Amino acid sequence: MDPITAAIVATLSAGAISGLTEVSKTAITDAYSKLKALLAKKFGDQSDVVHAINEVEAKPTSSGRKVALQEEISAVKADQDPEILSLAQALLAEMAGQPNSKEQVQKAVGDYNIQVQGHDNKIQQTRG
Repeated sequence: MDPITAAIVATLSAGAISGLTEVSKTAITDAYSKLKALLAKKFGDQSDVVHAINEVEAKPTSSGRKVALQEEISAVKADQDPEILSLAQALLAEMAGQPNSKEQVQKAVGDYNIQVQGHDNKIQQTRG
């Protein structure tokens, strides 16, 4: 999943901001709003990208809507725009920094992929 879709999905996933402090919620909400506003500015309020975001907002657990969002992000090459990527990465960093976030943010680089699963931090290492 591209970083833009991942940031949006992580933010909208059920329970992603439950249990957070008001400061954390505000930071995440602000970062999400900036990302969505930039996408609307660059591609239009009525664009397929913004429509796909609205669809995921309406039903954040829908796999089909997440796939459609990823397709729209890719179609307009938003995942290649440095300004959009910067905001998405800032949002992902904000989400990843929250200990109570139910959404796991993962970045794989190189030949190995290390995953931390559950509350007891079990580590699973796979070769990519």
